[in-house]
This record gives sequence, C-alpha cells and structure tokens, in this order.
Amino acid sequence: MTKFSEEQWIDWVDQLSQNDFVVIDDFLDKQLFESIRTYFLDRLEMDGFSDAAIGALNHKQLEKSIRGDKIYWLERKNDLEMESFFQLSDELIQQLNQLCYLSLSGCEFHLAHYPIGAFYKKHIDQFKGRSNRLISVIIYLNVGWKPGDGGELKIFKENGGELLVEPLAGRCVMFKSDTVPHEVMKTQVNRYSLTGWLLYQPSTLGYLLG
Repeated sequence: MTKFSEEQWIDWVDQLSQNDFVVIDDFLDKQLFESIRTYFLDRLEMDGFSDAAIGALNHKQLEKSIRGDKIYWLERKNDLEMESFFQLSDELIQQLNQLCYLSLSGCEFHLAHYPIGAFYKKHIDQFKGRSNRLISVIIYLNVGWKPGDGGELKIFKENGGELLVEPLAGRCVMFKSDTVPHEVMKTQVNRYSLTGWLLYQPSTLGYLLG
C-alpha cells in the first residue's frame, strides 16, 4: 500500500527530524476518514469507551483535574474494520525506519473522545522506565470544527514558543514522544481523534496511559 509519494515522506520526515514534530493535512483520504469515523461513532454508541487514566502499571489512576477524555483501545486482530488504517500505520513505520533508522517494530492506538469541557493538561507521552514509545501520532476525526470550538493541541517548542494546532478533519500530528510537551485545550464540542504511538518494540506491559 503506497498512499504518498517518496518526496512527501521525505519532506515530512525532515520536518519531524528538525522540529521534533510535523503537522500533515489530509493524511486520511475521504473513504478512510469516513470508515474510521463511522467505526468511532459505532463504538461510542455501544458505550465501548472507558475513562482514561494517568500513570503506568500500579501507579495508574483516574484524575479528572488532569485529563477528561474517554478511550477505546484498538486491537488489530479484533477491530477488523480498522485494517485499512493499520495498513497505513505499517507504511508509516516502514518509511520512518527507512529514512530515520528508528527500528520501529510496532504500534498501539486508541480512539479518544473528549466530551464537552474535557481537556488534558501539559504532559509528555513517554513514561519514566518505559522508553519504547518513540513517535506520537494524533489524527483528528472532527467534522466542521471552527474557531471557538476549542480542543486544540498546544505544542511547547524547545525554544520556548508555542504552537496551537487546530483539530481539523483528517489532519495528522506526529511528534517525538520523549521530547515534546503538549496539552489538549478545553473543548467546547465533542472532540474525536485516533491517537497512538509507534514503538521501538511491541508493548508487553498492557495498555497504560492513553
């Protein structure tokens, strides 16, 4: 499966290498976007989402003052409707391995629902003592987002600056999991995304922090 040209991949990887993050619009084509969004809404209607926690392993806890999203963990062998997305994630891993020599060998993804009023305070995705998360990936599934709706991703740059990323439909944000502090601003509408990590090795620790 080859969705993008070699030149596109090189440009995105260059941005990721230089800035520690990259924003890609229209990462999902219309058909894939609609299929993922439909699957998301089906799982939401079936009440398949759980409150997201913070911390890892025995330190996991619910803390609404830090994050208020609900998540549904995806498993490739069970969530067969998501296979086209997993094929795209395979291509992403292959390209990053070829261009960056990252030795990525797996991924973990979940669907994330931020209800009205939810947010996620400033944090870094990589845990102490768990270094297999290398690249964070967020793909937005909102339709008709407009200024004032909230739910933007705030990226804290190394030079002290900040970047506010609007959660536009089909937009993908990738960043280094261990070096990029970020937060999700309070949302005024239901906010949907597909979020996960590209791993140095497949996770054997179970699903920790979403």
